[in-house]
Amino acid sequence: MLHHHTIEMICNASHGDPFAVLGPHATRDGQTSVRCFLPSATSVAVLGADDALVAQLKPRAAGFFEGKVKAAPSAPYRLQVQWESGLSSVLDDPYRFPLVLGEMDVWLLGEGTHLRPFEVLGAHPGTMLGVDGTRFAVWAPNASRVSVAGDFNHWDGRRHPMRLRRECGVWELFIPGVPKGALYKFEIRTHNGEVLPARADPYALQAELRPATASRVAQLPEKIAPSEPRKKANALDAPVSIYEVHLGSWRRVAEDGNRWLTWDELADALIPYAQDMGFTHLELMPISEHPFDGSWGYQPIGLYAPTSRFGDADGFGRLVTRCHAAGIGLILDWVPAHFPSDAHGLANFDGTHLYEYADPREGFHNDWNTLIYNLGRTEVSNFLVGNALYWLERFGVDGLRVDAVASMLYRDYSRKAGEWIPNVFGGRENLEAIAFLKRVNEVVGVECPQAITLAEESTAYPAVSRPTYAGGLGFHYKWNMGWMHDSLAYMARDPIYRRHHQGEMSFSLVYAFNENFVLPISHDEVVHGKGSLLTKMPGDRWQQLANVRAFLGYMFGHPGKKLLFMGCEFAQEREWNHDQSLDWHLLDLPGHAGVQRLVRDLNTLYRATPALHQQDFVPAGFEWIDHGDAAHSVLSFVRHGLDAGTFTVVVCNFTPQVWSGYRLGIPRAGSYREVLNTDSEHYGGSNVGTPMGCAASEPTPWHGKPCSILLTLPPLATVFLQWTA
Repeated sequence: MLHHHTIEMICNASHGDPFAVLGPHATRDGQTSVRCFLPSATSVAVLGADDALVAQLKPRAAGFFEGKVKAAPSAPYRLQVQWESGLSSVLDDPYRFPLVLGEMDVWLLGEGTHLRPFEVLGAHPGTMLGVDGTRFAVWAPNASRVSVAGDFNHWDGRRHPMRLRRECGVWELFIPGVPKGALYKFEIRTHNGEVLPARADPYALQAELRPATASRVAQLPEKIAPSEPRKKANALDAPVSIYEVHLGSWRRVAEDGNRWLTWDELADALIPYAQDMGFTHLELMPISEHPFDGSWGYQPIGLYAPTSRFGDADGFGRLVTRCHAAGIGLILDWVPAHFPSDAHGLANFDGTHLYEYADPREGFHNDWNTLIYNLGRTEVSNFLVGNALYWLERFGVDGLRVDAVASMLYRDYSRKAGEWIPNVFGGRENLEAIAFLKRVNEVVGVECPQAITLAEESTAYPAVSRPTYAGGLGFHYKWNMGWMHDSLAYMARDPIYRRHHQGEMSFSLVYAFNENFVLPISHDEVVHGKGSLLTKMPGDRWQQLANVRAFLGYMFGHPGKKLLFMGCEFAQEREWNHDQSLDWHLLDLPGHAGVQRLVRDLNTLYRATPALHQQDFVPAGFEWIDHGDAAHSVLSFVRHGLDAGTFTVVVCNFTPQVWSGYRLGIPRAGSYREVLNTDSEHYGGSNVGTPMGCAASEPTPWHGKPCSILLTLPPLATVFLQWTA
């Protein structure tokens, strides 16, 4: 007979090895002892083959039953339970089932090298020994007891304690009868006996809609086969024009309580819009489950769960599929830099600082009041590397834009002297984070060669977008924050003063080929009092719109891939608000509709013109004509394609003056046709330009070129010229 102290530990959920007590156990007399703990049960019987009664178990304590059966411990059985409510049910006993994790999985998890931990950790519905149910597994090596609590067991943490696989610190349990859609959390008792607030599953594939915080059992999506067309569309020599979107505020249904669109409604509306506008990629601000709307997704808790705000994970999968069917790539904003300290999340997960650094000088972000992953711990690094593969392999997304890389690279990021801990060499670099970033980029490169990674990195850290074998971090692309800062500062100036700041528009070409740059006008530039892109511009409304058009033309002519935040494509007037839809009614006004037409035409020109995208990252793709004409606030340059003779001339006039008879040196004799003029009346401009939209070369050397043309430069405008023989 079992000792009463052991029974008491099971009943008060303090026993750390439930499989040593519960379920079938061989006895010395050749029989099998069956034990179960079912709170609120009044009687329990054991049923054998064909549900024949085998034995009646005896109560040993409230809810605890024990008895012998004449069968081997491996023989299948079920439990017939009579409950206090008067109801009865027949159950499969979770404690008669074998191990959940295979030995190879245990070994790889133990050393932190399992590339796809999401395949074995978390909750996975399936069958075991012919019985339907769900396999649960969670990493909590310092816990004294872990159990599964859910809507299937009245959220009673006593009912389903788990087995510890000591080799890897993972607790596991197969629970029969738990279906897809069931809600659950993990109840954890620390090493000193404290029961923590129930934790959401770090590997949950789906979650409840906030403010509820439970995880939901979901099926792991099937792998998506790599696509060669998508690989080509993501390549360094491809046209990449990204439309950055916050799904919760791109468009809402005002007549239905200002609700969000669902995944399918977004696919119906957003994909055709992006396709019509000529964007090549969508970039979604973080869609991993997050508790606080105001974080915009940048404080995620459920890294493996597409947010339930827009529906279930299958709906997100359909959105990705439909993007690709429309020829549009999908990039996800990914946040491995920090996580919030909500009680149901990763903080102090098993009673210890499991996922985060223990010392706040390493593990706390002052800017965001969030915690920092301990990337020096292999299991934590593996959690994140696996997450990157999950989105790329299981949903087929095209890439990951990695948020806040600068905050990861430096231990003194946003910290005063004495508030940070140097690395082992006494320096400020975060060596663990650097190793992690290299590893995730190497793994993506090997396992998902069709995909890309993009770094939001705001410092001069070297070789961010260079291969790791060459000493780089291994990203494919890096956001050009310097270009963004300088160019917006210039555009915000009254044109009368721009002549004194010409270098703000030309300096980016000093370092333009040090990295594979994306030119970002992102959400960060139209929020927190910075105003919209339109309201940054000086002058009256006509001049503001003209400045926006001129700037967008300059951006599309400048080397680098393009990124534009939603609303900028039609000159949204007010600052972005995550709780409201974009101001689509502005498209009823000619000026805003004109900016939208311009962005559509810029995308069309950009995609159709090899010179504007083929050689973004090598000096051979760019040639100044004149960056020194500060007196006229004019910039002029040539973009070159791979084929000799494939080039486009770009001229920007950042004053409201019309410059007639403006002589421009050109690389080759011939005619130069105006293929896009941002001052066109079609875009809301004054329709000034070179007569007939074409200029023939003259044998007059100018700007160091063998010949030149005479142009009429429109006010506050960018003009693209194509050479013809």
